[in-house]
Amino acid sequence: DVYKIGGIGTVPVGRVETGVLKPGTIVVFAPANITTEVKSVEMHHEALQEAVPGDNVGFNVKNVSVKELRRGYVAGDSKNNPPKGAADFTAQVIVLNHPGQISNGYTPVLDCHTAHIACKFAEIKEKVDRRTGKSTEENPKSIKSGDAAIVNLVPSKP
Repeated sequence: DVYKIGGIGTVPVGRVETGVLKPGTIVVFAPANITTEVKSVEMHHEALQEAVPGDNVGFNVKNVSVKELRRGYVAGDSKNNPPKGAADFTAQVIVLNHPGQISNGYTPVLDCHTAHIACKFAEIKEKVDRRTGKSTEENPKSIKSGDAAIVNLVPSKP
């Protein structure tokens, strides 16, 4: 989430997944491609010199309005493998419970960390065995409850 705090400014909050977050770091927010400097990092209302993976933190950023950032955006070091939005991605999915068949074009809402985004099944590449991951069928027409598959997904918007 993103908050506007009086006297401080824009404060995105989230969990550090990898690496460290510290004041002075230049971060880029994906997929919006907004670059800014981290002014301060806090956890439980205490200032931190460095946040590490697993920490849930708020961090103050320079010259970015609350309206420019959204829940689900990813912040990363602008100089070290910065995050980018994806036009499409490949995923292994398991259909736990679904009425009927799922075929190319189906567009469910996926939950990824705190973001919720509609993603279209662009291509069901192969059915795979749920236990071994070995391919059992190439380019199947559809998949159903109980099936595992490798699929190409296209987010409806970044």
